[in-house]
Amino acid sequence: MLQQYGILISMDGIGRCLDNIFVERTWRTMKYECIFLHDYHTMTELSDGLDAFIEFFNNERLHQSLAYQTPDEVYEQGCFPVGKYDIQVA
Repeated sequence: MLQQYGILISMDGIGRCLDNIFVERTWRTMKYECIFLHDYHTMTELSDGLDAFIEFFNNERLHQSLAYQTPDEVYEQGCFPVGKYDIQVA
């Protein structure tokens, strides 16, 4: 269907596992630190829980890969200054 509309599928190239490493790590963190730890019974509960987690993740949770700053602190500094954050991928 995507190809019918001229949309290129990006998950078929060499090194694709590293294409979205930050997003994939964020989804993993959200699942393990929010979704899997709570027994949400309604979509409203899930939505509220995710909203609270995202707020915490961006404003309070210190990130080792961001030199123990929050994503919002790094964003306010002008986003990832080149060479300031060396990301180690195992």
